[in-house]
Amino acid sequence: MPPSLQTVVRRMGMRPLAGTSARGRMDAVVRWVAVSELADPTPYLEGDELLLTTGMRMEGDLSSYVARLVARGVAGLGFGVGVSHEHVPEALVEAAEAAGLPLLEVPRETPFIAIGKAVSELLAAEQYEEITRAFAAQGRLTRAALRPEGMHAVIDRLAGEVGGWAALLDEAGEVRHATPGAQTGAVSAELGRLRTGRALPSGDRLPASLALSGPGEHIVVQPLGGGPRPRGFFAAGAREPFSPVTHTVINAAGSLLTLAMEQGRAQGEAGRRIRGAVLELLLAGAEDQARAVLAPLGGRLPEEPLVVLAAGVEALDALEPHAFTALLDLDERAAVALVSETAADQVVSEGDGPVGVSLPCGYGSAALRGAIDQARRALAVAVAR
Repeated sequence: MPPSLQTVVRRMGMRPLAGTSARGRMDAVVRWVAVSELADPTPYLEGDELLLTTGMRMEGDLSSYVARLVARGVAGLGFGVGVSHEHVPEALVEAAEAAGLPLLEVPRETPFIAIGKAVSELLAAEQYEEITRAFAAQGRLTRAALRPEGMHAVIDRLAGEVGGWAALLDEAGEVRHATPGAQTGAVSAELGRLRTGRALPSGDRLPASLALSGPGEHIVVQPLGGGPRPRGFFAAGAREPFSPVTHTVINAAGSLLTLAMEQGRAQGEAGRRIRGAVLELLLAGAEDQARAVLAPLGGRLPEEPLVVLAAGVEALDALEPHAFTALLDLDERAAVALVSETAADQVVSEGDGPVGVSLPCGYGSAALRGAIDQARRALAVAVAR
């Protein structure tokens, strides 16, 4: 953040005269230094400036002058002595004390331009430090992404970087991983509100990011995936508003999460192509060759007797952890899963949507082909209901 008034005062050897006793006055940030001899410089100020003057036009009651500076949000008033006034006017000291405006005496030997340069250097140093912090945080996130747990490790690291919490959600808004204290209820509710169309016109895409703010809670939600349809979301939250540096860190986390997700998707598609080839070998009666293809990849076929399941491709993600799955070349809108008879009921319960189930069979090509046809017919009946 920008330097505090206290930092500038100490660096430049200015002497506080009034308005500094209240708690936090000297902790006010100084975003710029302005010099003005106008009776009312406030139209040219934005707030958080250290205003410098030699008091050329100061006389009489100065309470209105001070009140305007306070209303504008000036961080402090520096009065250069030895030019128009040998000493800071007592009326200005009294008005500043009454209004709580920090009033500082600037020695004759301290040129105003030196104060401006000092603040500029402090601001530049802060900006460099912020960039350094952002690069360091991105490095930590990248190292987290390389860990075996990948996306979960990035979420855990992101929570530490933002000083709050982080969560990973699937495309339906269901939480897949979250750090302690995550306010996932608010995130899921907002995603659901957008998805049902109450916040977006029909056909519009979800926004690139969502920002939710409430008392003591600030949340950013971003979609994941390289396509037009999000393949998931992640959220980060903290008690304080996010700084520009923190937003940069959050964006970096989003890029890493998207990359990991897309890589996982590519690997999944490659695995499905291999399993499709294995299924073709089984249907050709080449069981030994099929097992030989799977073995180096750490895969294996279920034990006989087995049951064939048929389902839509949308069920693949749910079935793959529990069964040998493959797409049918004849109709890539349908998938089959081979599972041991003893585990069939449990695997069916994991499916997403209707599932067709065959009678038990073995790995003989004719028996397997018949079981696949039977499962597909059962699926067609289930879908038609």
